[in-house]
Amino acid sequence: MQEFDPRRPTFRFAPKILVAVAGFGVLALGWNLTGGAAVNVAQPLDPAALTALQHIAFARAEVQPGFDPGQNINVEVQPGETLEAAVLRSGVGPTDARLAVRVLAQAMDTVNIRAGMDFVASVARPRDRRGPARLVGLSMRTGAASTLTVSRTFDGALRLRELEETVKPETVAACGRMQGSFHESANAIGATSGVIAEASKLFAHKIDFSRDIKAGDPFCLVFDRKVTESGRTIEAGGLVYAEVKGQRFYGFTRADGKKTFLDSIGKSIKGFLLRTPVDGARITSRFGFRRHPILGYNKMHQGIDFGVGTGTPVLAAGDGVVVEARRWGGYGNWVRIRHAGGYETGYAHLSRYAKGLKPGMRVRQGQLIAYVGSTGASTGPHLHYEVWLKGRRINPMTKIQGGISVDPRDVAAFNSTKKRIEALIAPRRVAAAIPAPAATPEAPGATKKLARTDFTAPRAGLKPRAG
Repeated sequence: MQEFDPRRPTFRFAPKILVAVAGFGVLALGWNLTGGAAVNVAQPLDPAALTALQHIAFARAEVQPGFDPGQNINVEVQPGETLEAAVLRSGVGPTDARLAVRVLAQAMDTVNIRAGMDFVASVARPRDRRGPARLVGLSMRTGAASTLTVSRTFDGALRLRELEETVKPETVAACGRMQGSFHESANAIGATSGVIAEASKLFAHKIDFSRDIKAGDPFCLVFDRKVTESGRTIEAGGLVYAEVKGQRFYGFTRADGKKTFLDSIGKSIKGFLLRTPVDGARITSRFGFRRHPILGYNKMHQGIDFGVGTGTPVLAAGDGVVVEARRWGGYGNWVRIRHAGGYETGYAHLSRYAKGLKPGMRVRQGQLIAYVGSTGASTGPHLHYEVWLKGRRINPMTKIQGGISVDPRDVAAFNSTKKRIEALIAPRRVAAAIPAPAATPEAPGATKKLARTDFTAPRAGLKPRAG
């Protein structure tokens, strides 16, 4: 064997060849990196994208050898249950449950938790089905757009990540055709219960949703909402525009900051009377001659009866002043409201009045005033609703004209709002095969003043008639 002499340098071919090959490799790599158009250089990730990738990475945490892939299990905390006990119910062992809660405690209060709080646990079962399942990950929503994620890493440890999604406001335009009730139809195109209730109240003075709506009738809604970057709605906003059977109302904020709805020519709906002052009611008796259910002979029925259960809220048909809230013969418990333009409305057979309701009190359209009952001359719970014009009873189903035009100061702003909404809704009408409405004139620039009405003195000469 050749002896090692430190004074004489050794020369070995193999290492030199490897070094040369590596050098050429580095040169080739450098050439490729500087080769211009043929190379795609990755752009740096912004913080939001990086956070999202981290969330995805931890959601796909590694499973330890000997375990099946994780399965997601939804868990809801029960009354009186600790968070650790809830995690145990997902099927994992006590050690994993205790460790998961300890990790979560770094970012939240794990002691004072409320019943009903839920989370998703990813649980892996042993392949040999011996021993407890293993916690792969746990995801818990802690806010409207925030999530805590606990995930197992390659080394078996549990790590915590917090994800905060960006929330942005958006305006949604949607059109459809009636299939079932208005609530069901509007819900099918993404409207929330609050938006649907607002639209229903908006049209209550013109449309009886229980009998005027037919399958296939077109409608459109525009409403605001807030969504996360993943597309999840976290907050429903207000109604912006509503169109049912060609009747359109545009949400508009006046110069004084108050929101109102105007029709296509800028006319306010305030001052019209609701045709149905109770929600979800059916008409059981119309205005006109009928055989009286108690007296047994034909008699003029000077109002509309709505069949609905005891305790159903009764709403004020329009802005006005309460002139009566008392017991009145066959009408039982009775409320009368005086409105502008010589109109008055009456509500009979009430079970009780809204808290604080009394004569002289001003009410607004849609405000709760009483509850349905069966007091007085009545065969069962229902609301008897009457409308007077200058002391004479008229059919409540008549299209009652009233209201005021938009303030001239707001005309330009309203027309701008209307154009924006029309541009937003036009493609939705096309998609739903709904014909575009005929062109309408701009909002008028003058306000027609209504005659002043005395809201203080009660009108004499009204006599009760059993309904």
